[in-house]
Amino acid sequence: MALTKNDIVVKIHDLGFTKKHTVDIVESLLEIMKSTLEKGEDVLISGFGKFCVKHKNQRRGRNPATGSDLILRERKVVTFKCSGKLRDKINGN
Repeated sequence: MALTKNDIVVKIHDLGFTKKHTVDIVESLLEIMKSTLEKGEDVLISGFGKFCVKHKNQRRGRNPATGSDLILRERKVVTFKCSGKLRDKINGN
């Protein structure tokens, strides 16, 4: 099951913040991250990981339903690389 934005709000709210203040904090954090990525800059969260904007060139692709060839446009994608601390925690080290 995925962790949703509402789950994050509830967990922060449980720390003693008001619900409205908690929603404002989470929304502000996500807006800061979105605007930073939109500018093409990386978002590094120590102990968690790094969100990076990568450029993908135009390339040939194939429609899996019809098998016909097509050209995939040039675009930017967001990638995530977890930190060593997070990787160790996930693997139980």
